[in-house]
Amino acid sequence: MDEKNLKRYTAFESKRCLASGDLAQVVMKVKEAIDRGEGESVLIFDDFTSETFEMDFRGTMKDVLRRLQKQIEWGESVAAPVNTDQNVVRGPGRPKLGVVSREVTLLPRHWDWLNSQPGGASVALRKLVEEARRVNSGKDKVRHSQEAAYRFMSAMAGNLPGFEEATRALFRADREHFDSLVASWPADIREYARKLSYVALQSRASGSAG
Repeated sequence: MDEKNLKRYTAFESKRCLASGDLAQVVMKVKEAIDRGEGESVLIFDDFTSETFEMDFRGTMKDVLRRLQKQIEWGESVAAPVNTDQNVVRGPGRPKLGVVSREVTLLPRHWDWLNSQPGGASVALRKLVEEARRVNSGKDKVRHSQEAAYRFMSAMAGNLPGFEEATRALFRADREHFDSLVASWPADIREYARKLSYVALQSRASGSAG
């Protein structure tokens, strides 16, 4: 369970936060609630992306945890490496370094330029990606915050008053208006939406300060 279990998740049952923590902790709390006759309609959200995590809670706690282990192992093994460099045969052991190969489609002149760079196409591409990540880091964080908040709000607050206007305020980075619109929402939903949208709603102030 290593990678997914290091991330944090939050489970919502209707309007209330049922559990928050690493994946195994949240799954166990939800299972306990279901066994008590609660948690009939639970959604588990990834705290970073707001993507939902689907889980089969049938059977005993041991059954559920065993199923969770298999589900995570399966999820980590589905992406098989595919060679991207033209006319290059990689030696054994390279995947252990964390190198994942995937297909890249470029025009011939792009490949010509990449292949002429020191270290070849792969090194040049990695340098370009790292530079783009550095330059666009702030914008990427804002966009990620907007997308995560919107994903959660759509799932949990779509029928709440002010939802549409709150989403517009989110993408305008209008914190004051956003806060006023979500103020009447159930406390747990409101606070989680504010947490997810924090970076996005700070962007206007940060841009003004800069």
